[in-house]
Amino acid sequence: MATVEQAAGRVAIVTGGSGGIGSAVARRLAADGMSVVVHYAASAGRAEEVVKAITEAGGTARALPGDIADPTEAARLFAAAEEAFGGVDVVVNTAGIMVLAPLAEMELEAFDRMHRVNVRGTFVVSQLAARTLRPGGALINVSTSMTRLQQPAYGGYAATKGAVEAMTLILAREMRGRDVTVNAVAPGPTATPLYLEGKSEELIQRTAAAAPLERLGTPDDIAETVAFLAGPGRWVNGQVLYANGGIA
Repeated sequence: MATVEQAAGRVAIVTGGSGGIGSAVARRLAADGMSVVVHYAASAGRAEEVVKAITEAGGTARALPGDIADPTEAARLFAAAEEAFGGVDVVVNTAGIMVLAPLAEMELEAFDRMHRVNVRGTFVVSQLAARTLRPGGALINVSTSMTRLQQPAYGGYAATKGAVEAMTLILAREMRGRDVTVNAVAPGPTATPLYLEGKSEELIQRTAAAAPLERLGTPDDIAETVAFLAGPGRWVNGQVLYANGGIA
């Protein structure tokens, strides 16, 4: 992890910062000394709770709204971060949605919604990050270990995250000479509301037992991985880092 001295003066944007993983990432980067923009789409109350937790712990943060798939709104988010804090050094793209259904039964509208947020949103934010990040910066996108686990009902969701991985790996090569790293984190099953919703206790326990560490991941587990890539992990670039406790 970065020391507070190393992170002082650095600025991070965390998209989906009101969500389970996003809020943990925002708090973790703030604990390292970064000023954090906590982005949200609709959950203003939860985003303000994250900001309050950060400021009460002595950190600096502000909540900002926006549709990350809308280039104008996303650009406004980056501009507001620059105006408030002077620049952007780290972008963590945790915003995403997940709809589960067998491929033969998935509504095309549901797939389109996932594609808009997970693929188009990641593209728009990555494009802005590529144009904006200062030397020494880092872009961290979020994929999923379901691209490896290949579980039924995850086909549509995993397809959107496969696109995220492809964009991430190619952008890392396109950033040659900029001193900016570009990586993706691929969480395994993680105990967030997004993952737990609609699952039986029996299924949750069975999934947890599948990992050699015999538990689900936590948002803090993922935040630690992100903090490494955002701070000291400068020699890790153009990679998909699987944070899943060995489940895949």
